[in-house]
Amino acid sequence: MNSIFLRIYGGMLLVLVTVSLVTLLSVHLINDVRAEDYRERIASGTFRLMADNLKPMDASERRQAMNVWQRLMGVPLAIQPLESLHLDSSSWSKLIKGRVLVQPAGEDVLALALVDMQDEAILTATIQRISEQLGRATLFLIADELVRRPESDMPARLHELRREKGFGYPLQLTRQHESDLDADQIRRLDESDTVMALGPDGYSVLLYLKIPGTEWILHLGPLYQMSAYPPELLIIMGLLALTLTGLLIYLLVRQLEQRLMTLEAAAVHISSGNLDFRVNMDSQDSVSRLARAFNEMAGHVQRLMRIQRETIGSVSHELRTPVARLRFGLEMLETATSDEDRKRFVDGMDGDLSELDRLVDEILTYARLEQGAPAITMKGTNIPGMVEHVMAELAPLDSNIQLEHVDNSWGLGRHVDAEPRYIQRAITNLIGNAMRHASSQVKITTRIQHGMCRISIEDDGQGIPEAYREKIFTPFMRMDLSRTRSSGGYGLGLSIVRRIMFWHGGRAQAEASQALGGACFIIEWPLRRR
Repeated sequence: MNSIFLRIYGGMLLVLVTVSLVTLLSVHLINDVRAEDYRERIASGTFRLMADNLKPMDASERRQAMNVWQRLMGVPLAIQPLESLHLDSSSWSKLIKGRVLVQPAGEDVLALALVDMQDEAILTATIQRISEQLGRATLFLIADELVRRPESDMPARLHELRREKGFGYPLQLTRQHESDLDADQIRRLDESDTVMALGPDGYSVLLYLKIPGTEWILHLGPLYQMSAYPPELLIIMGLLALTLTGLLIYLLVRQLEQRLMTLEAAAVHISSGNLDFRVNMDSQDSVSRLARAFNEMAGHVQRLMRIQRETIGSVSHELRTPVARLRFGLEMLETATSDEDRKRFVDGMDGDLSELDRLVDEILTYARLEQGAPAITMKGTNIPGMVEHVMAELAPLDSNIQLEHVDNSWGLGRHVDAEPRYIQRAITNLIGNAMRHASSQVKITTRIQHGMCRISIEDDGQGIPEAYREKIFTPFMRMDLSRTRSSGGYGLGLSIVRRIMFWHGGRAQAEASQALGGACFIIEWPLRRR
């Protein structure tokens, strides 16, 4: 798939389908747990009450009571030994704690309640469905418990039954004149009938029974039918969510894809040679940052191409002079008549070859530093010692120039992170440049301040005009003043110094010397490489 939208949407679809399948399984398990809890809450009080009433009876009394309850409830009842039921330890533990178990038994439901722990007798009831008859039976069982107490004690006894037997629905007593039943319902209650009515919400069911010989009306409910979470509804919601998610992703990704297509078009323009083409994106998101990085890359490529053209032109210019001198030397060598003339011409050509060798070395060094990150290995370097070493090498080249080194690093300059080979090259270039332009004195100062190593090289020459202080770091750039000297260099020394400082995370600059009145070149870089 070539479209970002299709990839993202396909991934979202896979995730949504997976989540939907897991959710369907979870809904099925949750419905099973909810159904079991619902059945236990409905059956708990009724069967706990029956089991407790059976406990003190003998076998004959139990049979008589169960026959009455069977006719009343319309549910088969039996007392079975524990071993015949094959219950696990968890179910047995629940029965001991007084709970009523409700377990699936094929298409029916089996309710279990412990009657006698010593005999391990279990009351069982096979329930096909929850019906109004079960509700009536519960009312009669509770009323049978209440009529054994004085009328004034009946509300307290009902409260005890709710707490002890664990009824999972509301039970309450109301005076007949305080009830909201109509005249026909009151008449039916006076005739010892039960009344079933819908609750105020229209979904629940209320059952009523009048306690014989009293003004109390027993309320059972509201009872709610358990509604399982329908998988069909989940599927519909999932499809709707998928549609809305897909639409939202499309709107978001379409905009992203259009912006990426803009970047692609810019890349095509640049690859075709239009290096001035740029991408305009003003936001702060990742695509805009990519566009800015793309523009910077294009600018860098454009700058490298310009430098390459300038370098080729400058190299051609620099090579022309020594090559012309070599050609002239060869011509003069052919016409030389004495050994002394021939030796003079050979020595001149040897000098021209040495000059070409130095020029090639300078060009290669600058190319390595300009085109990309060179192989730089930082390590602790004794900068004042390196300055002294460079001064010792360069001093014999011009005995008329006095070199002075001032070390203000307080010993910290002996442990500076640097690439020794390149830093020595930068120091050599700057001191050599200062010696070419100085009248009689060059001063080198090593200083550590604000976490930076700083080297200043000053001379007492004519200095550098302010307009040229930045241009002199351009490759092959030489002031007319330096061209009048026989050792003017190639215009690459200062460019190399600046690139060395760039790769060290520092900077190189030129300014006027306050102490000697000539030029002052400054290089500085961090003491520690982060």
